[in-house]
Amino acid sequence: MTPVVNLPHVASGKVRDIYDLDEEHLLFVTSDRMSAFDVVMAEPIPDKGRVLTALSAFWFDELEDVAPNHLVSVDLPSGVAGSDADAAELQGRVMVVRRAEMLPVECIVRGYLSGSAWAEYKQSQTMHGEPLPAGLRQSEKLPEPVFTPSTKAATGHDENISFDAAVDLVGKELAEEARRISLAAYQKGADLAAGRGIIIADTKFELGIIDGRLATCDEVLTPDSSRFWPADAWEPGTVPPAFDKQPLRDWLEETGWSKTPPPPPLPREVIGATRARYIEAYERLTGRSFSSWPGVGRVDYPSDVPREDGDRPVV
Repeated sequence: MTPVVNLPHVASGKVRDIYDLDEEHLLFVTSDRMSAFDVVMAEPIPDKGRVLTALSAFWFDELEDVAPNHLVSVDLPSGVAGSDADAAELQGRVMVVRRAEMLPVECIVRGYLSGSAWAEYKQSQTMHGEPLPAGLRQSEKLPEPVFTPSTKAATGHDENISFDAAVDLVGKELAEEARRISLAAYQKGADLAAGRGIIIADTKFELGIIDGRLATCDEVLTPDSSRFWPADAWEPGTVPPAFDKQPLRDWLEETGWSKTPPPPPLPREVIGATRARYIEAYERLTGRSFSSWPGVGRVDYPSDVPREDGDRPVV
């Protein structure tokens, strides 16, 4: 169900829909849409939008001493929903946020050698063009976290760029402040996660200017923007299981799909396993029960899709 929102529509991304609330604020609605390999799946992942909203709200609060953020409230504003049914669907997936002048770069921090960084290292022993020590293995912890910006692509894949290229895009002062905030936020998040048995291998921050200062925006340290690994399953040279869309990616790879639209229909067990991964990430990182988040339990799920009724789903 796509809920009716009685506000002017500003934009939609793969996951979020943005609405004009007033002169100073926007309303973000985080849907259950799921993308993989830059293609949006036909089937949603139940409650995924609520997990992303709940986890972002948690991290915005935890990282306030690192940088300001754009979040004002996670309460549904009065009169915004088209009907009672729409209001029920919107509960737990909305954020009232300050408007910000967004930086035209993705602020990525890598603490471990994985993803596109590993692919580059295998070819040239570099990461974003910068040399790394020889002999590193896939998933190995880097000597220290590294800020590796990328461009924001309107379609397709973002492009990794050097720090100097980021300076060319936003200026030296903003680029250096973006790097400082990103590294500090990653380190604080990684330290908290480590105490709860999770490794944050890498993550992506969105930063924007509010009242003349850089602020964290959009989402923070979620399974959509980060690579989370269980610490007890991490071993250099292997790819640990991830608290994200990995069950979906694995299944799609096995089908031989060309990674171009349309995607194949998702089986219910893949939907359920993906949902369970997202919920477990939230509960382990926050120490809270997802069942207490607004709106959870109001959706009618197929009988074989795990749902949260007080017990943590098991994958």
